[in-house]
Amino acid sequence: MSVRIITDSGSDIVGNANPNLTVVPLSIAFGTTVYQDGVDLSHEHFYELLVEGSDLPTTGQVTPYAFGEAIDAAQADGSEVVIITLSGKLSGTYESAVAAASERAGVYVVDSKNVTVGERILVDYALRLVDEGMGAAEVAAKLEEARERVNLIALLDTLEYLRRGGRIPAAVGAVGELLSIKPVVSIVEGEVAILGKARGSKNGRNQLRQQIEKTGAIDFDMPVALGYTGLSDALLQKYLADNRELWEAHLGAEALPIHRVGATIGTHAGPGAIVVAYFHKA
Repeated sequence: MSVRIITDSGSDIVGNANPNLTVVPLSIAFGTTVYQDGVDLSHEHFYELLVEGSDLPTTGQVTPYAFGEAIDAAQADGSEVVIITLSGKLSGTYESAVAAASERAGVYVVDSKNVTVGERILVDYALRLVDEGMGAAEVAAKLEEARERVNLIALLDTLEYLRRGGRIPAAVGAVGELLSIKPVVSIVEGEVAILGKARGSKNGRNQLRQQIEKTGAIDFDMPVALGYTGLSDALLQKYLADNRELWEAHLGAEALPIHRVGATIGTHAGPGAIVVAYFHKA
């Protein structure tokens, strides 16, 4: 029996051409205008709206109905289904998937415990397992085991959007901007955690490298992903120039999997963030 993978747009997978994958969009609201993430709102247009507006957008979870429609379409040919969602601690999307799956047989739901490219590499791994011929139950079990090895580490270029979103006190944000503080953050047990702070972009990139080293060796036999927020990947390219021996030695310059991070994280990170996601070796 064939297996279909369903994920939400929090994985930042756009332009999907894989017949075994369906991406269900979250909603993004700028004031009274509501968009479907990755459908009628591209990542590029999202950042144009973000930097132009005075108020932050709000994101809406995928509904059980939307998941139900995706499941029914996937099962129309008799396929089993594995759903991979945003961290259940950061979004109600996981609960929506569970609700939709509870009404249908042959559906397995996996909480990625991650976001953006951290969720994406788990989806990439799932598609690899499907290509190997595994059934849905085995794919779900493999994913639940492998997600504990996923690391997502990000360097933020600004505290402005965390401040505007009320994630940090206004005074802390103002001082941080004045001192050019660059926080390094991660996803730990499904939640955002600050790993460290550095003054200036170069020190921030150095700390990003140090935090990666702390997690242990990267498993380059598994999917990896590099991401950036905003309209330009210039800061990511500076990071890569400083760390070519880490990435290009294993992947090659032309094969670097670089993706623009979308609204789910971009709303709070703001432009200029650098994100890396990988599995550490067992």
